[in-house]
This record gives sequence, C-alpha cells and structure tokens, in this order.
Amino acid sequence: MRQLDRGGSEVLCLARRKWVALEPEEWVRQHVIHHLNDGLGYPLGCMSVEHQLKLNGMPRRADIVAFTPDGTARILVECKAPNVKLSQDAVTQAARYNLVLNVPVLLVTNGLKHAAFGLDTEGHASPLAELPICPGL
Repeated sequence: MRQLDRGGSEVLCLARRKWVALEPEEWVRQHVIHHLNDGLGYPLGCMSVEHQLKLNGMPRRADIVAFTPDGTARILVECKAPNVKLSQDAVTQAARYNLVLNVPVLLVTNGLKHAAFGLDTEGHASPLAELPICPGL
C-alpha cells in the first residue's frame, strides 16, 4: 500500500499488475484475489479483474472471474463494500452476468459475509460450504 500526496491510498493489484485506489470495494476485491490465489491455487494470471462483458448489448464488468490454467471460467465473484449488506440484488447481479459467462460457481461477498453457489448444467443454484480449489493442481 502507498499513501498519495493528494490524500488517499493505493494498493498494488497483483492480478492486474498496477496500482489502484484503495476504496472499500477494492479492499474486498484484493482479499478475494489473495484467497483465490494463496488459498485455492488459482494463478494470478488466470484471474480477470473488472472482467468486461456485454449483457443485452450493454457493457458491464464482473468484479473477478477466476479461470483454470486451461482457460475455463470457474468462479464469478461479485464484491461489495464491507458496509453494504449482502442482498438478493447482489446475487441477481452475479446471476445476470453469468448468463453471459456460464461459470459453475458464483461468490457474492462484502469481505465480512460470503454467499457461494454452485450451478448445475440446468442453471439451478445450490449453496456451497466452500469454494473449489483450482483443478489440475
């Protein structure tokens, strides 16, 4: 982390390889990136942060998409600031993005609380007790 002369702080995003403003949602995002990498084995180079997609012709950005080393999208993460309560709206937002991405695991988190869901081939969601490790490790 580094302090800026004009106030505020920046943090080095290891997945994006650049300095970014340390906003509350970014704090959550960086902790998730760290857990996906160190805890579950997803390589930093296999994570797309603020992943661009088009939904109904409109540009959108998923907070994090974790891919396996073979390029398969595995986990879609929607991050909220710690002061934002997790809600059905956040889950619905992730599910809408997943209409484009077709990822088998959704995670919605505010850094303090987490909700993870596994999706079957028909799109039915089931709560997950833990996230899957990166396959092939």
